[in-house]
Amino acid sequence: MKLGFHVGYWGSGPTPGALEAVLKAEELGFDSVWTAEAYGSDAFTPLAWYGSSTSRIRLGTNIVQMAARTPTATAMSALTLDHLSGGRMVLGLGASGPQVVEGWYGQPYPKPLARTREYVDIVRQVIAREAPVTLDGQHFQLPLKGGTGLGKPLKPTVHPLRKEIPILLAAEGPKNVALSAEIGDGWLPLFFSPKSNAFYKAALEEGFAREGARRTFDTFEVPCSIPVIVHDDVEEAASWIKPSLALYIGGMGAKSVNFHHDVFARLGYEDVADKVQELYLAGRKDEATAAIPTSLVEDTSLIGPAAKIRDELQAWEETVVTQLLLRGDAATLTKIADALG
Repeated sequence: MKLGFHVGYWGSGPTPGALEAVLKAEELGFDSVWTAEAYGSDAFTPLAWYGSSTSRIRLGTNIVQMAARTPTATAMSALTLDHLSGGRMVLGLGASGPQVVEGWYGQPYPKPLARTREYVDIVRQVIAREAPVTLDGQHFQLPLKGGTGLGKPLKPTVHPLRKEIPILLAAEGPKNVALSAEIGDGWLPLFFSPKSNAFYKAALEEGFAREGARRTFDTFEVPCSIPVIVHDDVEEAASWIKPSLALYIGGMGAKSVNFHHDVFARLGYEDVADKVQELYLAGRKDEATAAIPTSLVEDTSLIGPAAKIRDELQAWEETVVTQLLLRGDAATLTKIADALG
């Protein structure tokens, strides 16, 4: 199983030591480095910065939020970065959720699957540069209907370095996971667990079976972001992860629509997820964190002594996951790489 490095998105400012960690990841032979965005730092700018200091490691977005840019603007960024990096760009896209899409970007959220399908179609047309880009879709029209009536089909002035750039879709629900297998080159899971492998494998198989599907399991990527903490005390290691889980389960989304909550409910922690959400939305964040059992952390992470982590890694190697995306500073990446052996 390959290893990658997930820098993620910034907190209140640039991530300390990020470039040093990226350089260490390349030195260690990691396959890829990934950036993200929510409603602060963007994904493309840091990725270009890291790419300028590296020569081999693949450069991925995990993820670019589709509502943040028109599909042609996203394609322009991917096309540009692919040239500057010598063909190392991997485009990870995601729909995000209604709170961010409508609250931050001011874009409509309904029908995210249909919107994703049209979005990816346009991005691929731009990158291929085989003809002027056109689409008469429900969510996107190129040229735009109405307006001045002067719009005309265009194709990018820049010739692509590669006719295809890998497009991976972030997804948590079964319909979206199936869509990633149908129209994508890979799937970017979040809060994956070996215990949920059968559920997601079935969703992917459904997508692969659809007419026009691009890939099979043999050529499909599944880079999975996973917390790995090498530490003798499992409980202490879990305590470092629980606050983030409480945020996602309890606060990343509305009570009625929180896809992260649903992931853990499907994993068998519905009562826990409900309690965490109730406490978090009531402002009782410490209690929400304390309500998360260590078993939940262990199901979705690799924590504890190196020997324990190596033993548990076997279960991950038997799943659909093709690459583990690690987090941490340069020293942490070295320590984890040694532990994974």
